[in-house]
Amino acid sequence: MSADVDVVVIGGGGAGMVAALRAARAGLSVAVFEKSVQHGCNTQVSSGSLAAAGTRWQEAAGVEDSPQQQADDIVRESGDESTRPLVEAVCAVAPSYLYWLNDELGHTLELGGDMRRHGMSVPRLHTDPARSGGIALVRTLRSAIAADDRIAFVDGTPGIGLIDDGSGGVAGAVVRQNGEEVEVRSHAVVLASDGFAANQHLVAEHIPEAVEDVFQGVSTSTGDALAWATALGAATRSMGSFLGSGMVVPGYATRINPSLPFRGAMLVGLDGRRFVDEHEHGYSSLATVLRTLPGRRAVLVWDDVLHGPSLASELMRESERAGAFRRYDDAAALCTSLGVEPAAFEDSLAGFVGWDEVTGARRPLEAPYWAAPLTSGILATQGGLGIDTTGRVLRHDGSAIDGLYAGGGAAMGISGPSSRGYSSGNGLLSALGLGWIIGEHLGRELRP
Repeated sequence: MSADVDVVVIGGGGAGMVAALRAARAGLSVAVFEKSVQHGCNTQVSSGSLAAAGTRWQEAAGVEDSPQQQADDIVRESGDESTRPLVEAVCAVAPSYLYWLNDELGHTLELGGDMRRHGMSVPRLHTDPARSGGIALVRTLRSAIAADDRIAFVDGTPGIGLIDDGSGGVAGAVVRQNGEEVEVRSHAVVLASDGFAANQHLVAEHIPEAVEDVFQGVSTSTGDALAWATALGAATRSMGSFLGSGMVVPGYATRINPSLPFRGAMLVGLDGRRFVDEHEHGYSSLATVLRTLPGRRAVLVWDDVLHGPSLASELMRESERAGAFRRYDDAAALCTSLGVEPAAFEDSLAGFVGWDEVTGARRPLEAPYWAAPLTSGILATQGGLGIDTTGRVLRHDGSAIDGLYAGGGAAMGISGPSSRGYSSGNGLLSALGLGWIIGEHLGRELRP
């Protein structure tokens, strides 16, 4: 089959760029079509924290871990044993792309030993030292793309369909460039567009509980690739799964550092009472609890001892710049400002002893207090096209659609059937891991 390029990638986020870079490294020609750099991608609005196990940074910190232990933790949280092969596949390659990012692309990483998260048996989130968030990660990948003459990165050119090869496979993609439909023929197409969290029709159909959540993702997450692939017989998986957040500040649409509940902060409802063990939930499953509260509202309270370390997160710094949280001299001022029932809050505060999972310290909160109102949010969907462990898109009978691959938000995730099973870092683990796996696989299969 003649082709304009070896590989077409639809979507220039984390998954698409990693797939393109690894395929190009093998000598393949790649065209990446991005809907809108200006509107961004979910990698860009993420925390940028990369979950990986058995890395040299863990070893240097005396942390014993392995990809198998990481996979076991993820499957235990999701409760979905059927995803184990895919979970194990992305966990296995995570150290490789962390070393590549750090050693070859200059994206300096360190182990976030203070970034404790629910469901992780040991610290395994890696981050840049400045905790700059996903913006820095995207910048690194885009710079590498720009420096590789085997890759054409075309902005403002959304994918609008697939080219059927006449036998049920894919022979390329159709894009819209300068208002015109253009067919680009290739040996393989990688669907690496974001999910469907910005598509209200699909959200209402598959995850109705999140319809009223504050949207925290990017506007380009419209789920277009799902329709193209399912028209060719592709199966979907875990369409009710999504990345939620119980750390969203209403009225500001910024997020609070998710480490705070694990460092000793207290969660109360507007009735002033604690409604959950602060260590019991990750930030996604916490949102499922907030949805049951009156007005979907809660308040997170911390003090000066916790505040300084919390600002290590770019998410928290963004909230600080927005004025999304405040410092209060005493409990009465906090309750008056945030509409919290004062007598019950005083009782909650008096009986609360916070536990810092990093230092092991147990201590009450002390005035003055910092506080932020919280509500539930949706960041990205975690369901999508069914794939195998090489990223090939599968039909309902388990057979692969020839020439079609999926990663990132277009593909099924690794967090099980709902938002409760999301472990911190799963989104980027799946996106970058599948990008790496697909790019390496195509390099072997299509090598010139």
